[in-house]
Amino acid sequence: FYFSYGFLLLLLHILRAVIALEDKIIISKPGDNATLSCIYQERKLYLKNLRVYWQITDREDCSVVHAFISGQDNESEQCIHFKNRTQLFRDRLENGDFSLLLLNVSQSDKHKYKCVVLQNTEYTRVIYQTEVVLSLAASYSQPILSGPIRNSNSTGEEVTFSCRSGNGYPRPNVYWINKTDNSHLPPSTLQITPHDDGTYSVFSTLKVKATSNMQIECSVENKILQENLSANYTQQKQSNDSSTESQKNQEKNGRRAQAIGIVSTVILIGILAVLTCWLWRRRSSKLVSYK
Repeated sequence: FYFSYGFLLLLLHILRAVIALEDKIIISKPGDNATLSCIYQERKLYLKNLRVYWQITDREDCSVVHAFISGQDNESEQCIHFKNRTQLFRDRLENGDFSLLLLNVSQSDKHKYKCVVLQNTEYTRVIYQTEVVLSLAASYSQPILSGPIRNSNSTGEEVTFSCRSGNGYPRPNVYWINKTDNSHLPPSTLQITPHDDGTYSVFSTLKVKATSNMQIECSVENKILQENLSANYTQQKQSNDSSTESQKNQEKNGRRAQAIGIVSTVILIGILAVLTCWLWRRRSSKLVSYK
């Protein structure tokens, strides 16, 4: 008896683990449409004998997201929050695809959803159910890092860096890193701004003492997507700008000298051609007089 009871408990734990593994995670961007998957592939079904319920499992005040009863959508028990925002794929229902299309998802739609399929024959029984977790996420844009243009003798002065990124979700983590020793630096300011479409933009600044070999990195982390986008500061010096300007002037003078050389060569060739023609005519006239 004790062996049978222990075996049943073990079997129950295995079944719970299998059900947990069936949970699917759907990631959608705020404002987009999300498809919550529910596919029963056992056999061809008669819609008149079916009831399909999409429900929220982590909310008690209103749980019905979408109901499909005897071949028709039923809105009588549907939560007001989901009115005119849900639909099934009609051409897939008879093949057991009861996936739900949720329109214009927002932060308030982040829930665990359950799809329950019941069959009415001699009695009503559950023939299939699955759970889907809806999460919201959007990639942030590549960070733009701005830093100071320094003189070679500005070591020790306080300089300011700024970093910006946008169009992401959820709220990001922003890190400033000193790449010379990989140490984290506290930001001077951090502004995270929400937008109407549910996404965020971020702007942060960092003030530090300038060193001779500054290497600064700004990193924007999206935990849900496990994305970490970074931008690095490349040191710029005014002396480099001056040498660059000098190099440009040298190139300009070189091109001018090359043009003068080409024009001089063309003129010289023209003079030689005229002189050759004159000499040939003079020689021809002497030959005629001799004859």
